[in-house]
Amino acid sequence: MTELGISIPHAPGFIANKTPRIVTSRFDYEDSFTIERYEKTAGYQGLRTALSKTPDAVHGEVRDASLLGRGGAGFPAGVKWGFCPPGVWPRYLVVNGDESEPGTYKDRLLMELDPHQLIEGCLIACYAIGLSQCFLYVRGEMAVAQERIAQALNEAYKAGYIGKNILGTEFSVDVVLHWGAGAYVVGEETALIESLEGNRGMPRLKPPYFPASIGLYGQPTIVNNVETLSNLPWILSNGSEAFKAIGTETSPGTRMVAVSGHVKRPGVYEIVNGTTTFRDLIYGETMCGGIRNDAALKAFVPGGGSAPWFTADQLDLPFEASQVGPEGSMLGSGAIMVMDETTDIPAAALTLTKFYAHESCGKCVPCREGGTWLEQIMRRVVNGSGTKRDLDLLIEVGETICPGDFPHASNKEKGLSAVPFPYKMTTICFVGPSAFAPVHSALTLFKEEFEAKVAGNSDRNYVEVTINA
Repeated sequence: MTELGISIPHAPGFIANKTPRIVTSRFDYEDSFTIERYEKTAGYQGLRTALSKTPDAVHGEVRDASLLGRGGAGFPAGVKWGFCPPGVWPRYLVVNGDESEPGTYKDRLLMELDPHQLIEGCLIACYAIGLSQCFLYVRGEMAVAQERIAQALNEAYKAGYIGKNILGTEFSVDVVLHWGAGAYVVGEETALIESLEGNRGMPRLKPPYFPASIGLYGQPTIVNNVETLSNLPWILSNGSEAFKAIGTETSPGTRMVAVSGHVKRPGVYEIVNGTTTFRDLIYGETMCGGIRNDAALKAFVPGGGSAPWFTADQLDLPFEASQVGPEGSMLGSGAIMVMDETTDIPAAALTLTKFYAHESCGKCVPCREGGTWLEQIMRRVVNGSGTKRDLDLLIEVGETICPGDFPHASNKEKGLSAVPFPYKMTTICFVGPSAFAPVHSALTLFKEEFEAKVAGNSDRNYVEVTINA
């Protein structure tokens, strides 16, 4: 076994620790992505177990396991599967492998290092729900993941795990690999479906376009995340009770998280869901090992770039949505970005806001216009030409996207009480609110840094607009 707290040379970015390893157990092997290694390490046994049961029994096993979606929403996978209307065929499985949230890179490792585990999970899901075809949608920039999955699919077809009459049963399914074009918005499930159909990736209105009812090609469609599906082989091989024995009753199993920023050992970790705290992760000796140069923690983003920020006051919160939500944020994509005391907070917020403004598909006016204006105003503040009026304007613009109280963390030193997650929004998807989230968090928790940037500048009666070359 790999030494704890040490990166694996052939699995760059992954850090092994004391956590039970459900989805990363094969990362220790240099040939983890091959079918030979997969079969030697109990690969496709979960599929064999599933095929020995009825589809309803397999569905029930996953539902009993309380497997929460690992893509962001955290909705139970087994419950989601049950939303397909009865008697409507064909049905499709779409795998969301377009991992593009800032700070998130865990799914990429799963696709690169253990593609057969993902494929087996897809097959189990298809069998349980009666899905006739699976589409693996992989982000365009992930060349290694695309290559490894393509190789694994060819191997699985040749071995009889995919195709007609799988393993001598009446179960048949095809799996199609589809490359994305690098658009963040297609991480939203309906935009992903639009892209799969050959259209520009833009979210659909819900209702009526709930994928489970009206999805790909107008048919019932289940959209699942890569990590979610990668848990299925283990659950079918070991049972739902064994899965629930890890973690908590409401958040069982393990979870992969990606930590970046000002920590001594950034990387991807598999942690116990529901019990591991942010302090355990950031300061644990077999995990991140503390802040680099032993500096003080200033803030951290707990769930990807779109999540409201936390400070040291929230370090002892566990990875448990039911506790993180009331404290003003979300677990989201499982990306933790750590900022130490040297961080220029307004500049950090601008970096994230710029990304989301750029990635707007333009369908919703509050997102298309609001994100752009947030970026323009933030640029003025950061470069020292902003005014106090600009700080008020940031909130005004943000409220056109997310009216009402926007979630934020509590802070004893500043006398702040938490505003719980989620937020209200005027857009179809989350891109617009994501542009406002870092601005609101930074302004709420570190307003003094913004005031210092605009100190001495006179309010103007016009608005500066910068057009990027």
